[in-house]
Amino acid sequence: MTALLKNCKLCPRACGADRTRVRGLCGANDQIEAARASLHQWEEPPISGTRGSGTVFFSHCSLGCVFCQNRQISRRDGIGKPISVQDLAQTFLSLAQSGAHNINLVTGAHYVPQIIQALSLARKHGLQIPVVYNSSGYECVETLRLLRGYVDIYLPDYKYYSSYYAARYSHAEDYREVAVAAITEMVRQTGAPQYDANGLLIRGTVIRHLMLPGLAGDTAQVLRDIADRFGDTVLVSLMRQYTPFDMQDWPELDRTITDDEYADACELFQSLGLAGFFQQAGSISESFIPAFDGTGLEECKL
Repeated sequence: MTALLKNCKLCPRACGADRTRVRGLCGANDQIEAARASLHQWEEPPISGTRGSGTVFFSHCSLGCVFCQNRQISRRDGIGKPISVQDLAQTFLSLAQSGAHNINLVTGAHYVPQIIQALSLARKHGLQIPVVYNSSGYECVETLRLLRGYVDIYLPDYKYYSSYYAARYSHAEDYREVAVAAITEMVRQTGAPQYDANGLLIRGTVIRHLMLPGLAGDTAQVLRDIADRFGDTVLVSLMRQYTPFDMQDWPELDRTITDDEYADACELFQSLGLAGFFQQAGSISESFIPAFDGTGLEECKL
């Protein structure tokens, strides 16, 4: 697994950096960096459940969205606490012992080799709850194939249909093609959604789409594409939580989604026969952004 970091092509940027010596384009080297581990109540209901999702927020990201709410940790110079594979495994176990319904890996593509090692170690020490892979959707199929057998639930974004918007706001003109291939592989691995006796998701793929101001037409194309490609083999989460801050360089994004914009998208969602989740207006708030202060990242006690 370490060899994958010496000519890194784990993400679609395929920068080829030797991350044992330098940081890659995403900002990560061969040391895991994370910013928080905690029980998270604000995922989709069958993921958060009553006790919360055991969420680990990893530092850095390959995508670079201009509106990222986690920009403190996602940028190349993002903050984070260095932790070992053993520490990460201990963190997984501690979250499970705290009552987490699942382990939720947020933006972990650039750490997949280390995540696999940590999950293997944690399972040897009794970890049994499902694993959620929470992703921007901008993923390499080859990297996702490494996760087969380790991930039970995929939670990818499908951010854009238009290559213009993908290039303008996430510096990734090829976003749609990459994300569609990635989500196809995710669905191939998980199959249709499966639930336990308490209604908690234990297997499946949930596609998230965050609505952006003025992009209602793009949202409509994304929803139609999901319906055409995946139908009832996925759940869809239509998100209205976009919260603008420090967006002076992007004035067209410096507002929230209107009630009418969201209502129109919900109507289309239902007419397409999609199954999944809507959000209330109360989800629009910076208060939903956690403190990235290293909380919950455990030292190894294995």
